Amino acid sequence: GALVNNQPDMELIGEASTGAEAIQQFKQHTPDVTLLDLRLPDMSGIDVLIAIRSEFPEARIVMLTTFEGDVEIQRSLAAGARGYLLKTTPPVELVDVIRQVHAGKKRIPQEVAAQLAEHIADERLTSREIDVLQHVASGNRNRDRRGAIAVRRGIIQL
Repeated sequence: GALVNNQPDMELIGEASTGAEAIQQFKQHTPDVTLLDLRLPDMSGIDVLIAIRSEFPEARIVMLTTFEGDVEIQRSLAAGARGYLLKTTPPVELVDVIRQVHAGKKRIPQEVAAQLAEHIADERLTSREIDVLQHVASGNRNRDRRGAIAVRRGIIQL
């Protein structure tokens, strides 16, 4: 929370500790970007993602997980997550990802993209998505920075 509030272009507008609370908080605040834990005490973060996006299809949600080998990564991306972060992500990279997702980009960590690219054969990804994953996996990160962004309503961290 403090990390986000210390950014001049970000504001933390809500926090939740359960999936049900996360859905309710999202409806109340409709944040620009949501950080959503994959593992919640009452339900899967993917179910929360699906519930929010069924009502708010433009919702920009970044999933958080503790380990890069999480089998749910592909499911959450297929369900419309805009980004994927490990909880160990350095703070400076975290806020960078929030800004990029806010700007409409998708962000997947290099180590996660590498694993996804390895298990692509049985997935229904387009050749363009596969190209992008392989591009990211090989270390060619999209690193364009366009300066500070104005966040309309703020960030909700779940």
